[in-house]
Amino acid sequence: MSVKLYVGNLPYSVTSQDLEDLFRPFGPVLSSHVITDRVTGRSRGFGFVELASAEAAEAAISQLNQREYEGRTLIVNEARPRPERPANQFGYDRGSGPSRGGRRPPRGSGRSPRW
Repeated sequence: MSVKLYVGNLPYSVTSQDLEDLFRPFGPVLSSHVITDRVTGRSRGFGFVELASAEAAEAAISQLNQREYEGRTLIVNEARPRPERPANQFGYDRGSGPSRGGRRPPRGSGRSPRW
């Protein structure tokens, strides 16, 4: 059974490939993902790694948690499940739905009058 790990306090220069390379000695890495800022594309300093077995995950946690990596002290633990987000008042999940933004300006505003 695979186990997903949270990896925090990563250097901002770390890529998903670097994260995979860091965890590969502990067993097969099924996936690795560094979370990035949507606007700038820069790393947010944390990521997730999915390892193939619980034994590999325990070994990685014991070896890498509180270990210094490129000048930063890593935080490694088992990832918690993502909480369910409630739907908004219109029944859509956040970020979805027909409008995806603010209100439209009133009709005719910003145009010159038609004479």
